Amino acid sequence: MYQNYKCLVIVTFFLSIVVIGLGAYTRLSDAGLGCPDWPGCYGFLTVPKHEADLAHVAQTYPGMMFEKAKAWKEMVHRYFAGTLGLLILGLFVFAFFKRQYPAMPVKLPLALLILVVFQAALGMWTVTMNLQPLIVMGHLLGGFSLLSLVVLLYLRLTAKPIIGGDSGAKNYFKLSLVALGVLVMQIALGGWLAANYAAPYCNGLPLCSYGHPFSLGSVFQLPLEHSNYEFGVLSQQARMSIHLLHRIWALVTSVVLALIMWRIYSRALSKKIKQCTVAVLIALLCQICLGLAVVHWHFPLAIALAHNLMAAILLLTMVRLCFYLKART
Repeated sequence: MYQNYKCLVIVTFFLSIVVIGLGAYTRLSDAGLGCPDWPGCYGFLTVPKHEADLAHVAQTYPGMMFEKAKAWKEMVHRYFAGTLGLLILGLFVFAFFKRQYPAMPVKLPLALLILVVFQAALGMWTVTMNLQPLIVMGHLLGGFSLLSLVVLLYLRLTAKPIIGGDSGAKNYFKLSLVALGVLVMQIALGGWLAANYAAPYCNGLPLCSYGHPFSLGSVFQLPLEHSNYEFGVLSQQARMSIHLLHRIWALVTSVVLALIMWRIYSRALSKKIKQCTVAVLIALLCQICLGLAVVHWHFPLAIALAHNLMAAILLLTMVRLCFYLKART
């Protein structure tokens, strides 16, 4: 029974990675409004292709440019996201009916189900509110949160019983939460940058090549008066400031994570904890290299997509470390 459930969790994990990757690809290729309605596409369950369907699109959505390639990118993302939602529903139903077994977690599958329903709502609002930046950022963070919960569920099912523990493990756990919080803030800033199409507005290294002064106040503007946010609505100064703040906090994140990982590694007695800290540092180094590469080569789609996925991997290494540290408190 547990083995089948673990297999289902593993499938859910890999599908979550695919959905996050497809979401990033859809966003980075400017296909977020490839279908202007939800959950279908121009009123159809698939991308319209017949002449009669295209005539209906032209009549129902006058003034809108139908782009088949962008529409398919958006719909493929929705198909995979819908499948993921069904898998998570299956995880919860299975856990609920087997809740009498002590080793079967129920709260985590329930949290996953609630989150995936909220993610579906955010996906709908992303389209119906025409890529409102706060909604787009929330949708990205929701995807990362969902992936983290799936990993926690897998660890909950597979982690071996803890015998003994490291001296002062509670302090290590608190430190790991600090590192996790700093990292989540950096991911949120990355989501805010992407939602406001601010990536190309700071293309120098280490600082931006544009002459606009940095303005912290402009970073957190929340424009609500626009009807369409595709390609961004903020000023060049605001977008440059958003990107520069993302870089500054990336430096803070790198220093904080490196110091905390080194402290935990040097003080921990457990081989598992040491392995977890090394995994965090490797993922951090890869993410730094990808961040530098994406700016140096002027934001190519493939490297930008890898940068998004590596952020998810880095988050998962931190979640794994926190889990094992918590198991020893």
